[in-house]
Amino acid sequence: MNDTYDDQPVRDLTAWAVDRLEEALATARDSHELECIRVIAQSRAYGCGDPDSARLRWAKLSLKANDRLPGGTSWNDARKRCQSFALRTWIIQHVGPGTDPDWDPEALAADTLAALTLTPGRAHSLSTGRHDLPAERIGELRRHKNMTAHVDHLVHLVPSGPTKDRLSAWIDVRKHLP
Repeated sequence: MNDTYDDQPVRDLTAWAVDRLEEALATARDSHELECIRVIAQSRAYGCGDPDSARLRWAKLSLKANDRLPGGTSWNDARKRCQSFALRTWIIQHVGPGTDPDWDPEALAADTLAALTLTPGRAHSLSTGRHDLPAERIGELRRHKNMTAHVDHLVHLVPSGPTKDRLSAWIDVRKHLP
């Protein structure tokens, strides 16, 4: 990774400790550096043999780096949500739910449903005739499919009720989305 100029040496952040990457994140402005921090922290949360508290710290760092990535377009915003939803789901499944909203299945379910601009019924009906839809609408359906990729794992962690029912509906609809 290059700090500022293309003629400078690339920094290898993969061996950095979490506290050093947290410091780097505080001053990171370049999207490449933010993405590098996000990916390294995510991989350490997923794969390291550290205790759960350390894995949660790595996961939190990944989420913070993800939040700082550029947004403002439907694709960038959806990508950031997908990254967040996948990591949060994995942590809840493998480390366990917690009192922090990032590790609360009901909060994740609420965040997921809030990110979706279509209802499951509308998404399904649009996908049926998708070959006649403009590219922008097909892209919207694709973003919904991506943003619900974690739902089949999350739904089992949410108590019975309307939220679980809404998540369950997306599991079936996803199969029909482009």
